[in-house]
Amino acid sequence: MTFGALLICTPAAAQTAVEVTPLAAPDFFSNGARDTGLPPGLWRGASVETARTVLPLLAAKPLSPAAAALARRVLATGADGPDGAGQDRDLAGARIAALIAQGGVKDAGAILSRSSGLDRAPALAQAGAEAALLAGEDERACEIGERLATGREEIYWLRLRAYCQAREGQTDAAHLTFDLAQGVARDTTYGRLMGAKLAGTGNPGAASLRGGLDYALSRSLGLDLEAATPAPAVAAALAAAEPGPARWTIENGPGELKAAMAAVAAGDLAGAQALRAGLTADATPVNELALLDALIAAASGRPDGPTLDRLVERGAVSDAKARGKMQNAAILLAALGAPMGPQARGEFARFAAAEAGKASVARGLALDLAGDAKLMGESALLALWISADAGAAGPAVGDRARIVRALRAAGLDEDARAFAVEGLLAQR
Repeated sequence: MTFGALLICTPAAAQTAVEVTPLAAPDFFSNGARDTGLPPGLWRGASVETARTVLPLLAAKPLSPAAAALARRVLATGADGPDGAGQDRDLAGARIAALIAQGGVKDAGAILSRSSGLDRAPALAQAGAEAALLAGEDERACEIGERLATGREEIYWLRLRAYCQAREGQTDAAHLTFDLAQGVARDTTYGRLMGAKLAGTGNPGAASLRGGLDYALSRSLGLDLEAATPAPAVAAALAAAEPGPARWTIENGPGELKAAMAAVAAGDLAGAQALRAGLTADATPVNELALLDALIAAASGRPDGPTLDRLVERGAVSDAKARGKMQNAAILLAALGAPMGPQARGEFARFAAAEAGKASVARGLALDLAGDAKLMGESALLALWISADAGAAGPAVGDRARIVRALRAAGLDEDARAFAVEGLLAQR
């Protein structure tokens, strides 16, 4: 072959060598809201079936402050989802709905701004519409509903469409859609508010703040929003700032000991430590002082063996009422990793006053296993599952101790401390 022939053949040969690699489908869970401090491998090894069970629970049930903070943190994290979850639009919608329900409204909006395909996924679109309504962007919510390709006759979209038609002055169409919605699923509160908006006169009654649509209706009618009790999502929308780490409100005094406990609850660890420095053992009830020391140790993440030993001692010799509180506190501090000496372990093993866990044996064991395997996302989901079943007061001490231990083992130290502090505050 001559040099000229080689020059002629080379471009063709190069063209046949080009390979086209198809782009991977987007992973909806990889869209994050902010830096949560959690790693890209958050969902490594997590069960997609557990995610499908837990995320809808988080959108429907109240959580304690510690559990709600954990939910907001993991759900706002950008990380590839559990195997089989990345392209699941319904599960992506459940994630956003749960984030909104637990007060992460701005985080949800940030994630949705980076997500595509809302018009093809009713669950994701509903989350987007709620986030828009809570942000006061009613027109944006109406646009999402108008562009929806499937599921338009579901009750949420009928109710939203009636509201959108009314605000656009399409009164006759709004009346028809409203009647259809009430015929499908009658809702007294929605009926009262929407009926007043359509009539343009009369007394609409009190504001309702159950969610974005109630909020939009109440706001458009000029009702007193401060007189209504808001759901967490609406409370976050009304607040000046997005909710952050877990915080609790307890009585601040009288006395420096109670003020120190209130400071821990409010996240002011330095203030609590300063108040503690002014307390003396001879002038302060021994059990309350031991509990304050446990709170400070838990909030600071310091494995405080002497404080745990003192709790164990008080759990063995206090009167019946105080004994249970001291034993509960000792269990929570031990779950957080505080060391015990042989004598303390012997006393600790005799404790019987703590409230037993209510989670099933299988679920508790699954949580233990996930923590031991350092499956961060699955540990969080299982902890949130147990918490959702427990309600706004949070898990019983038996379940809470397992949650604290598993979260700590999985690397979720901040959240483990929050669950421990929450449980300790309940013993005051």
